[in-house]
Amino acid sequence: MQSSSVTAGPPVTVSITRLVEPDRIPDATAWVQSGVNLANRYPGFLGSGWVRSHATSREWHMLYRFADHEQLATWENSDDRLRWLDLGRDLVVESRIEKRTGIEGWFDAPQDAPASSAPPRWKQAVSIWLGFFPVNLAFTYLVGWLVPAFGTIAVLPRVLITTLVLTPIMTFWVLPFVTGLIRPWLLAPPRAGRQG
Repeated sequence: MQSSSVTAGPPVTVSITRLVEPDRIPDATAWVQSGVNLANRYPGFLGSGWVRSHATSREWHMLYRFADHEQLATWENSDDRLRWLDLGRDLVVESRIEKRTGIEGWFDAPQDAPASSAPPRWKQAVSIWLGFFPVNLAFTYLVGWLVPAFGTIAVLPRVLITTLVLTPIMTFWVLPFVTGLIRPWLLAPPRAGRQG
């Protein structure tokens, strides 16, 4: 996987599909975790995760995210990563790599994947709500306690301030954390025979 030299910008999510033979799963799991541990030492690393579509699947979908293209390039061109990839060359085969910016990187399936592999919109809405509700509740209580007069401000500026503060918190920290926790549910295939 090679990275071109680009300027800093929005967070970048890298989506990789790798094929792993069933008898190599314990080795591949340890290898992937060692890569996460390495990436975690690099500035701008925002998290990662990996899932299989079912217990016997050879296909692993792996994601990792960096704060911007420049910090991603530092990781991708590092000697640590090159050595790590070399250790895994007999364990996995990369079949697809895609980079995305913005919130869609946490939800959308790769462009050449079947449409059904993206989580349904209702699951995406639930995951956003699971992050937004507790953050908004905590913010409301905290601001009400620290700045009692905040509740007397007109609705428009109050909502403007709230969304200006909470949107980056949701985008950079809460949503990646929540989607990482519930990713197996988000990507689980629909049950056969279930009406929708």
